[in-house]
Amino acid sequence: MKKIEAIIKPFKLDEVKDALNEINLQGMTVIEAKGFGRQKGHTELYRGADYVVDFLPKVKIEIAVEDDLVDRAIEVIQQAAQTGRIGDGKIFVTKLEETVRIRTGERGSDAI
Repeated sequence: MKKIEAIIKPFKLDEVKDALNEINLQGMTVIEAKGFGRQKGHTELYRGADYVVDFLPKVKIEIAVEDDLVDRAIEVIQQAAQTGRIGDGKIFVTKLEETVRIRTGERGSDAI
């Protein structure tokens, strides 16, 4: 099992969610986040004064998947989230040691 974390632009969330549903990956955690990478924020004017917005709005999606679905999930997320402009985001994949469904006590892939 693997955990996929994708940090994307907020307006791409629905497209990514729909694309994951199309390959039967349901269930995700979505977290509103702020951050920056190479784009390093931007300058805005507020009441006549310039100020730097270092942290830009992002969305972090977390999903747990079986090993055999990891490559397909990454491909789908990348295609749905890509705009071709700087700041499209990142995808991180980590190994899941264990998964437990709290309600039933199921473990491992049965809990996904």
